[in-house]
Amino acid sequence: WQDNSLSHPHFTNRDGSLKTFDFVVANFPFSNKNWTSGLNPAEDLYNRFEYGIPPAKNGDYAFLLHILTSLKSTGKGAVIHPHGVLFRGGAEAAIRKRIVKQGFIKGIIGLPANLFYGTGIPACIIVLDKENAGTRKGIFMIDASNDYMKDGNKNRLRHQDIRKIVDVFNAQMEIPKYSRMVPLAEIRENDFNLNIPR
Repeated sequence: WQDNSLSHPHFTNRDGSLKTFDFVVANFPFSNKNWTSGLNPAEDLYNRFEYGIPPAKNGDYAFLLHILTSLKSTGKGAVIHPHGVLFRGGAEAAIRKRIVKQGFIKGIIGLPANLFYGTGIPACIIVLDKENAGTRKGIFMIDASNDYMKDGNKNRLRHQDIRKIVDVFNAQMEIPKYSRMVPLAEIRENDFNLNIPR
């Protein structure tokens, strides 16, 4: 189904509310400059912007908030984002702070640059998990940006790179310079900046 997920969500209930799901996996258009087209976020019918309204010229958090709203109370998501969502200021920093405080982010996986067609910028996977969010004490971070192979003019994750990410994430295994459980207290001290190298 092809349409605008923000202004005309396809997955709705008969009463007009958003359908919710156990799992959402997404790779939305990065840094969409006209995400408000056909939409007034201040009067959103689906109450997707309770944690804040993203900047008019950058829709990254609009998609993240849409996905969060589309998850059941125990729902989980894995969403590819540009790294900027982890550290940009202004309205995005305020939204990020509220989402982190809610405990919705279970993990962040930093990926190599030049993986995706149409952009060379490095991306990350934000792992969302609403289940037991209120008791979450930290965010598990992986820096997988150095594990890849060159494939023509793009970079590519090899089977062993993906396997390492999955195994380390599932076991929440701490490996120096690769993965670590970052306590919420430390994130708070860093003013909710989630930049992985930091």
